[in-house]
Parts: sequence; C-alpha cells; structure tokens
Amino acid sequence: MPQQTGELARRVVVGVDGSECSKSALKWAMTYARMTDATVEAITTWQNPDTYVYSYGWAPGLIDISEIPASIRKNLDAAIADVSGQFERPVEVLARVVEGHPAEVLLEAAVGAQLLTVGSRGHGTFAGILLGSVSQHCVQHAPCPVVVVPE
Repeated sequence: MPQQTGELARRVVVGVDGSECSKSALKWAMTYARMTDATVEAITTWQNPDTYVYSYGWAPGLIDISEIPASIRKNLDAAIADVSGQFERPVEVLARVVEGHPAEVLLEAAVGAQLLTVGSRGHGTFAGILLGSVSQHCVQHAPCPVVVVPE
C-alpha cells in the first residue's frame, strides 16, 4: 500500500445511504475530521435499476435513469445538512454520487484515505444481521483503517 502523505492522508471517506446508521457514521467522520484537520468525502452510490428489473421479469426502462443521480444527490445533500447542523463549526464535506456497487465504490475511494467510515447497517439489510454486507466487505478489504459506527 502506498504511503499516505499530503492531501490524500487528510481525507476521511464515509458511505452515506440516507439511513440513520449512515448519518451516525457521517457524524463520527465529521467529528474525527475536525480533530485531525481532514476533509470528509461523503459518498452515495446507485446502480442501474434495469439490472434488477430483468431478474424479476418486469419490463426495462420504467425509470428514467438520467434522473437518478440528481435525486440521490438531493438526499445526500440533505443528510449532510442535517448532520452539519449538529456542529457549531462543521468541517469541509465533499459530496459525491457514484454509480456502482457500494462496497466497490467505497473501497476505491478509500485508496490513499486516512480512514473509511461506514454504518454498521444501512438500507437493504435483514433485521437480524448485526453487520451489513457493505460494511463487512469494507472491513475485510479496505486499503486503510475502517471504522464501523452503530446507529
């Protein structure tokens, strides 16, 4: 793994899917970033729903995918505003919406980062699972330290 120096090392990546658990992870990342003079990179991902539509036998093209990133960005911005409002002096947060599988996108973004922060469970997990599939994958494969934050 390359040595972390300069601006890359002063970056905390956090996955945000809009769940309360991911908002807790964002709050933790912002608190940590303030203590270490780092920037937070808040990332939300999305995948083309046509991929799932075929597997259930529905007709593709029911959703205009060109509208998905803007809609998701609105939700990400709202989550950042909600969490930032809890701070007297919020840190710099760079918001990104990326198409792709959440774990893969977060692991790629974490290359050269000081830290990767994820919630223990996000949207789409089963009630009995303590550690979601994305957070588990990140813990096992991240190129930097990972913090898993419970709700």
